[in-house]
Amino acid sequence: MPKFFVSKEQILLDNKIKIIGQDINHIKNVLRLQKNDNIVITIRENGDSYNTEINTIDNDCIICNIINKINETTETNTYIHIFQGMPKADKLEFIIEKCTEIGVKEITPVMMKRSVVKLDQKDSTKKLIRWQKIAEVAAKQSGRDKILKINNIINFKNLFQNLEEYDIVLVAYENEKDTSLKSVLKQIKIENAKIAILIGPEGGIDIEEINDLKENINDLKIITLGKRILRTETAPIVISSNILYELEEI
Repeated sequence: MPKFFVSKEQILLDNKIKIIGQDINHIKNVLRLQKNDNIVITIRENGDSYNTEINTIDNDCIICNIINKINETTETNTYIHIFQGMPKADKLEFIIEKCTEIGVKEITPVMMKRSVVKLDQKDSTKKLIRWQKIAEVAAKQSGRDKILKINNIINFKNLFQNLEEYDIVLVAYENEKDTSLKSVLKQIKIENAKIAILIGPEGGIDIEEINDLKENINDLKIITLGKRILRTETAPIVISSNILYELEEI
């Protein structure tokens, strides 16, 4: 069943929900839905979802009747936040889309020593708007109850204060040979764990950055992902998938 996100202000007093904006065109002209068709509507702020029935379709809004609240959630208990070394081209768009499908909660792009891309404030703002749209579309497609949060780009030097609240910090490093992701995951027994993952850009993480992480971060685990070197856009997908495979039942 098609899913759409609305703000809590769009819940009306008479057990109805109002849809506005670009979703109107999608409902009318792409999906070609009509009165009495059913859709799922989710509230952005809290993830509450409702089965609804289309009541009226106008050019400026669509009104839906709430049938019932959906008590089950599609969200994971494990909170995964990916700190992604800023990659080139549209690779971050791919990461956002796939990590939304997997169940990642949050992504923060990080400018690192080996990041090639350099963005000014204007370009960063445009990129952020586009990334947030990609996350919303992917959330609709995959049935997420919450849209993956995309944060502003930060510099590596500002990374440490962002990692203090996490139960464990995983750093994928190609020169690590001994500590595997599998061995670390077997040690995690925390229910509803909050996990941060740092992925380097195309050139990897510089040794100076690794040393800074060791000096400043508690609960740091530098891990290998195996004998083969993964692309920067592949690594977060592999790590997140394995984490949820191991921990989602806890």
